[in-house]
Amino acid sequence: MFRFLPGILVVEAATVGVVMAARGASGETDWVPLGLLAFIITLLISVWFGSIADHVKKDALAEARNSFARERENLLVAAETDKRATLEETHQRLVREVSRANRRANIKLGLGLFALLSIGAILLAIELVTVGLLTFAAAGGAVAGYLVRSRQDSLAYQQKTGQGAPPPQLDRVIEVKQATPMSRRLIRQRRRDEENDGR
Repeated sequence: MFRFLPGILVVEAATVGVVMAARGASGETDWVPLGLLAFIITLLISVWFGSIADHVKKDALAEARNSFARERENLLVAAETDKRATLEETHQRLVREVSRANRRANIKLGLGLFALLSIGAILLAIELVTVGLLTFAAAGGAVAGYLVRSRQDSLAYQQKTGQGAPPPQLDRVIEVKQATPMSRRLIRQRRRDEENDGR
């Protein structure tokens, strides 16, 4: 608005000058030169106003361009910041998901290994029980075999000797002769012999 103020003042002064010139003239005023003067003044003022409007438009356009460039820069910075924040958040979420999946996989693997170890321990215990049962069965079979063999031998011996008679038992008889008592002289002689042998 203040850029157009000098031009408005010039137009008003020129209008006042033309009116004053028309009054000061004699009765026969020639309006053609005054009109031509007013037209020239109006044309110059319009060119002036057009130049001022051109400058105003260029300044406004430059300011708008600068404003749009700043806004675009701010939008790019904000978009980049949002993009970076979104990428970081996505990365953290992926890291959390991967760690959660790893934990679940580790738990499943641990449970699987525990189950395999339990099955192995059970099979080992069953195998040891089986080995123990086999040992007991072998020992029982051996004892039963010896008992059967002993019974068969006993029956075979009974059949040879005559149906149920017990095997003969030999009675040993020891006969002892009565000894005659020794004389005293003989006893003394033996003692002397024993003492001599001791020396």
